Amino acid sequence: MSALLDDLVAISFEAANLVSEVYATAFTVDLKGPNDPVTSADLRANELICRRLGELYPDVPVVAEESAPERFHGYRTSERIFFVDPLDGTTEFVARNGQFVVMIGLVEGARATAGVVTAPATGTAWAGEVGSGAWRIDASGVRGKIQVSDVTELGAASLVASRSHRSEMLERALALFGAREARSVGSAGLKGAEVASGMAEGYVAPGRVGKRWDACAVDALVTAAGGRFSDQDGNPFDYRAESLTNTDGLVATNGHLHEVLLERLKQLSNKGGPLPPAASPSANCSPRRLRRARS
Repeated sequence: MSALLDDLVAISFEAANLVSEVYATAFTVDLKGPNDPVTSADLRANELICRRLGELYPDVPVVAEESAPERFHGYRTSERIFFVDPLDGTTEFVARNGQFVVMIGLVEGARATAGVVTAPATGTAWAGEVGSGAWRIDASGVRGKIQVSDVTELGAASLVASRSHRSEMLERALALFGAREARSVGSAGLKGAEVASGMAEGYVAPGRVGKRWDACAVDALVTAAGGRFSDQDGNPFDYRAESLTNTDGLVATNGHLHEVLLERLKQLSNKGGPLPPAASPSANCSPRRLRRARS
């Protein structure tokens, strides 16, 4: 692991410890928009990660979910960009099912090149750097190389999909794929980690699916582990696009099944065109626009 990846792992573990501290309390829940909860764990982890990255990499802009947009103004012209989701799976955090993570990803040039996904509930992290490989790091710090599976038949494949953000389009897609199994897993980061570590062959989310900070670390991790990551049309993610919203779905696979899943997705669309959005986009609000969720 490079010094940069070591830094990202250390920062993510520090943020994960903070998230765990909040998780152990009777925390309150606010809303940024419909079905878009936020807690003090999101906000505190966001601030910690941004501060640590700013200390170590002061010239690299940090695009973080809970930061006000003016804090990362002009990021599109930077050679390197950090994308941060301080608590991916806040809905799972609120439900207290343990399926949430801290995610930090790095874009260099046009591609995601390094990413870390850390699960506070288990103390496990998955880290990858394109060209170097990917690792699983347990709570005691022991590291082991990981890689995607070598399954080549869709009928023998295990797929993972959203637990909390289901849609008619996703259900239709999973039924059409005909995989051996399709499991519901919370957090985009955990689903990406399953693919990267060979526990699943694919992670598919058609239509509108979160923001760039939901994708960057997963993109780098799966790619570093030998897999493929694209939108539902097979295109790489454009992390310098004007909008931060992922409008064209997400497909992460072991590589062997990528093309067949893309072809199946086209069957659900209108003459091969884009699939309709799976859900309304969540508001990209700064903390001052929050409202308290009803208990």
